[in-house]
Amino acid sequence: MAKPGKGKKGKGLGKPGGKKQKKPEVDILSPAAMLNLYYIAHNVADCLQMRGFRWPGAPKTKKGKNKT
Repeated sequence: MAKPGKGKKGKGLGKPGGKKQKKPEVDILSPAAMLNLYYIAHNVADCLQMRGFRWPGAPKTKKGKNKT
């Protein structure tokens, strides 16, 4: 028996299976990117690591996981 006030549960409408949009290339040296980096990086090594230039033997970061 269905509960009152509850609609049907089903898969929502997804995106059409057409062509994927290509991501625009981002300039990591643009003034806006540099300003953002100025506020989030603590030193040069941190800056390079955030931009994807990791050194050999660097510990891997866990993206998207918050410890709360």
